Amino acid sequence: MRSRWLGAFLVAVSTVTGVAPASAAAVDDPGIVMARYGFNDRAGSILDESGHGHTLATVSGHGGEVRPVVHGQGAALAFPAHCAARAAICPHVALQAPSSADLNPGTRDIAYGADVLLPAGQTSKGQNIVQKGYSTTSSQWKLQIDGVAGRPSCVLVDTRKPAIRMVTSSVTAADGRWHAVVCRRIGATLAVYIDGIQRGSTALPAKLSVSNNRPLSIGGKGAFPDNDQFNGALDNVWVQIG
Repeated sequence: MRSRWLGAFLVAVSTVTGVAPASAAAVDDPGIVMARYGFNDRAGSILDESGHGHTLATVSGHGGEVRPVVHGQGAALAFPAHCAARAAICPHVALQAPSSADLNPGTRDIAYGADVLLPAGQTSKGQNIVQKGYSTTSSQWKLQIDGVAGRPSCVLVDTRKPAIRMVTSSVTAADGRWHAVVCRRIGATLAVYIDGIQRGSTALPAKLSVSNNRPLSIGGKGAFPDNDQFNGALDNVWVQIG
């Protein structure tokens, strides 16, 4: 399982470093990576490059939209800039795929991540990068950027919801440069990585299970005002289970 996760992780890092890893082919196995989005084709819906059919659709309110920006030799998607007005009138947008059981890890290992670009002046209380489920109404896995300091954090919430399990990076990712940010659960440990370096970890109950009927969401929780809107650019979003 670790070698399979490493393949997906190296692909994310290679986007930042520009170096294609020798083991990158490992992630082409459709039984390993369950969803992957490179955002290089914005004609209509955003297709799932893993082959599992988790096509993304845009949900938005108050004029929220994503727009393509150059990233390396391809494109990324920029989300609305930080809005200082009341949340009810700020632009909000997310990319969502319908709920699917194959994106529920249960008690299995899971890794997920994205290439992230967020300027220091665009941070807020909390910004969601990718998630499935909600902490208060279902179980959850999530990657987010927290607080003015702009430090990534990884979240898992059990189906029994006794507590939110979270690990926060010791360093910021909000510096106006691209970073590969990864959450990784192996057994009873949840860790966060930035550009291939572990920046924090926390212990988990060995039987913690994540399973819900919520959509896969990227860039925010949904189209409603309090959606923890992401205010930077994202590329190469991926999810691996097992």
